[in-house]
Amino acid sequence: MSAPRARQALVTGGTSGIGRAIAIALADDGARVLATGHSDEEVQHFDSAGRAIETACLDVTQPAEIAEVVLRLERLDVLVNCAGTILRGGLEHEPEKFARVVEVNLTGTMRMCAACRPLLAQSRGCVLNLASMLSTFGSGHVPAYSASKGGIMQLTKSLAIAWAADGIRVNAIAPGWIETPLTRPLFDDPERSRRILERTPLGRWGRPEDVAGAALFLCSPAAAFITGAVLPVDGGYSAA
Repeated sequence: MSAPRARQALVTGGTSGIGRAIAIALADDGARVLATGHSDEEVQHFDSAGRAIETACLDVTQPAEIAEVVLRLERLDVLVNCAGTILRGGLEHEPEKFARVVEVNLTGTMRMCAACRPLLAQSRGCVLNLASMLSTFGSGHVPAYSASKGGIMQLTKSLAIAWAADGIRVNAIAPGWIETPLTRPLFDDPERSRRILERTPLGRWGRPEDVAGAALFLCSPAAAFITGAVLPVDGGYSAA
């Protein structure tokens, strides 16, 4: 009897932070993983922790680059959309910068979903999008990030309905305060970090591995009857 075929996963934004943790978790679970980074530098400095993870450079705002990456895949079972950006210091109040953040976080996710749909339909695979606790909260500091992540929540639900007939499940994870390069300025600010911890019932910052565990579940056969869900992974922050 031949061995079961390894699942093929594509993780955008998979060379750092939450995306890296998910890519490693999928590889540890036996999947073949292609992780993408936005720049050659990100890809070159990717630490796979000894796992055999393939890499590629990908800007999710560029359809030609997306098509090139998808062409590398003979099949696809799991698409994880972690590529994202945030602009702090009030920059997202500028319309041009607002549009850029939405272009990466929301439209980039839709581009990836649309490009990968034919392969996912063939395998009856799944999509996992990265939402945020700011999908439901507003933020006066990062309005574009919040708006884009609110859009991710509704996009996830909408594609779950639209693609159910193809056997494609579409879910999302909504992380809370996770220690990553994107949140490092807040983590390193004692006052901001204190306020975050006071609001978080579990009393600590999350780790990328905390999100990866939930991702592994939603991308597995154990979640075969789950689609259109947005799972908070926030230490209870959204419940407080």
